[in-house]
Amino acid sequence: MSLSVPTDANEAAASVAEAASLRAPLSITGLGSKSALGAPWNASRRLDLSKLNGVTLYEPEELVISALAATPIETIEALLSANGQELAFEPMSFGALYGTGPGSLGGCLMANLSGPRRIKAGAARDHVLGLKGVSGRGEQFKCGGTVVKNVTGYDLARGLAGSFGTLAVATELTFKVLPRAETVATLALPGLPPKAAIEALCSAMGAPVDVSGAAHLPPFSAQTLGFSDSVTLLRLEGFAPSVNERFERLAETLKSFAIATRLDAAASRSLWTAIRDVAPLADPREKIIWKISVAPTVGHSVAAAIGAKYQSEAFFDWSGGLIWIALDPDCGPDAGAELIRGVITVHGGGHATLVRAPDEIRAITHIFQPQPPALKALSRRLKAEFDPLGIFEPGRMQAED
Repeated sequence: MSLSVPTDANEAAASVAEAASLRAPLSITGLGSKSALGAPWNASRRLDLSKLNGVTLYEPEELVISALAATPIETIEALLSANGQELAFEPMSFGALYGTGPGSLGGCLMANLSGPRRIKAGAARDHVLGLKGVSGRGEQFKCGGTVVKNVTGYDLARGLAGSFGTLAVATELTFKVLPRAETVATLALPGLPPKAAIEALCSAMGAPVDVSGAAHLPPFSAQTLGFSDSVTLLRLEGFAPSVNERFERLAETLKSFAIATRLDAAASRSLWTAIRDVAPLADPREKIIWKISVAPTVGHSVAAAIGAKYQSEAFFDWSGGLIWIALDPDCGPDAGAELIRGVITVHGGGHATLVRAPDEIRAITHIFQPQPPALKALSRRLKAEFDPLGIFEPGRMQAED
């Protein structure tokens, strides 16, 4: 394999231009934290962006930060925390699932990461302001800017979110940041079965209490985090008097489900980090891991239908709309893909992503939810504009038809 390790955007563009001239497929890596996500393929060339590291602009009073693509997310979060700010989309780390580091700022956008706060703040796509990158022709381009109010032209930076490097190489990114909450508390309802738990979560989301996290852990997942039984969790953030008042109001709203208990700020931060990073299902590493997005009201039914066929453990985030599920490794040659996607269709549609599985399974299974024909045609036209020679990560996002 030919390896290129550029030290700036000009060198990255030159490497891409060379690959384009040779029609040579190119694998793109930053810190390698998500290399196991997507279909495996053998690239003849690899573009290693790990030396594109560093914060290039940070204006706390303007709520804006810019950094090179491979800047570790830990560096960004430490700098923001020192100034009482944060990335509000709460990017998850794949460290627990893959045994890797937390990843880079560029990887956050290319995988469109988010965490439990997505129900309130959205994902990386909703916070990116601008981007510098390289097209599949080896041409450098810039889109967006470094101000929150920017409405000029197409929002290409958002369009690249979730593309996993198949459209362009990001070299520098700008995100808006937000003030970090003064404190946090978690309301916990013990012992609820999944159906009642999801009803409680949906009731909380409909109440005027500004919930920023809504998850349910069945017994297995709850016990890995120190609870004795299943637990339903709701996070409240903000100024202390506001959190206290909203906690009491929410406990009163949900008292018909169970008597609420309260977790303090330290316990809450540790708990929601574990939920964000899927720590309850991370071990043993042989387990197959799926990420499933459906309507919150059917999440428990989807998990039950899958559990009726395969031995599995699961937990729910995003008020029941996100299901993390772990299957035994002997669940079949397709890792249960046909059944899982069939169950999703029966329950009104959604998306299922195979997040962790052996290479031999990922090589023959659609990792991401297959696109309907119209969307697939649109994706191909977009690919043709950014990467007309098809050199960026061919085959990573879906098995070849």
